[in-house]
Amino acid sequence: MLIGYARVSTEDQNLNLQLQALTDAGCERIFSDKKGGAQKARKGLEEAVSHLRVGDTLVVWKLDRLGRTVKQLVDLVSELESKGINFKSLSDGIDTTTSAGRFFFHVMASLAQMERELIVERTKAGLAAARRLGRTGGRRRIMTDGKIKSAKKLLRSGTMPTDVADDLGISLATLYRWIPAAASSG
Repeated sequence: MLIGYARVSTEDQNLNLQLQALTDAGCERIFSDKKGGAQKARKGLEEAVSHLRVGDTLVVWKLDRLGRTVKQLVDLVSELESKGINFKSLSDGIDTTTSAGRFFFHVMASLAQMERELIVERTKAGLAAARRLGRTGGRRRIMTDGKIKSAKKLLRSGTMPTDVADDLGISLATLYRWIPAAASSG
């Protein structure tokens, strides 16, 4: 039996491409997660593995959908092998039912890990360069000094905190976070 597993990193990402590929590959059951690969507890993967029996094959669309590190990938595939379960990655052309597939899996896993490490290195270098130029990352502050000043003025004049938040286009929680005294005046 072919059991499929699909994963995207966040709730707002779409699984359709992976689900279609797994269906086209002949997977009889497909499990999925919407969680980052670095997270240990992935309910969909746990369910997929629990449904696998000797001779079955776990199928993923791409190797990095299964895990983020070489150790994660190798450990999982080794665990599957010890139970007589095969592994197949559609995009990477890996099929552990063959000796060439097992070898290729280990090579691809190493390359995937190296690529991830290079991305992390480049990201860190880019952030360091931006900091040297005086830029910082992250979202812009929603509560500017002007908004804080306006909020305090409105609150002093007796305007309700909910109305102040609406007028400034912020949430009530944001208002309370920046002006804690507003919570007691509401």
